[in-house]
Amino acid sequence: MDKTNVESFKLDHTKVKAPYLRIAKDLEYNGVKVRKFDLRFCQPNKEAMETGAIHAIEHIMAEEFNNSEYGIKEIIDFSPMGCRTGFYIIMFTEFDQKELLEKIKFYLNNLLKYDEIPAANEIQCGNYKDMDLKRAKEIVKKVVNNLELF
Repeated sequence: MDKTNVESFKLDHTKVKAPYLRIAKDLEYNGVKVRKFDLRFCQPNKEAMETGAIHAIEHIMAEEFNNSEYGIKEIIDFSPMGCRTGFYIIMFTEFDQKELLEKIKFYLNNLLKYDEIPAANEIQCGNYKDMDLKRAKEIVKKVVNNLELF
């Protein structure tokens, strides 16, 4: 492998088994702790999600994470990986991996109940036409009960 300082480039993608959640990086800056998680849905270099499904999952999970009733206030960002095999979750604090896994499973099960995608319109989204709720649900059904810690 090439020498790199990028954590995800140091991961041997031939040895991981998706779906999983893993701690990708811990940082501390001026006393503020930040943790980055790798939430992998697809087996690297074997499969990838379509952009419409990724986009739908991103919108719904953002809504779920920010829900005032049961959301996680520590989450800074939930964003798709460029390789289209999963998502990154960035949060304040050294949030417990096991607790986050259980919450993600809860949120993914909630996603299956959605009939429409939040903010899927021209005003609230920069590419609202590229969303596929049906495919998003198919992907989530495949991974939600198999998601494990890495």
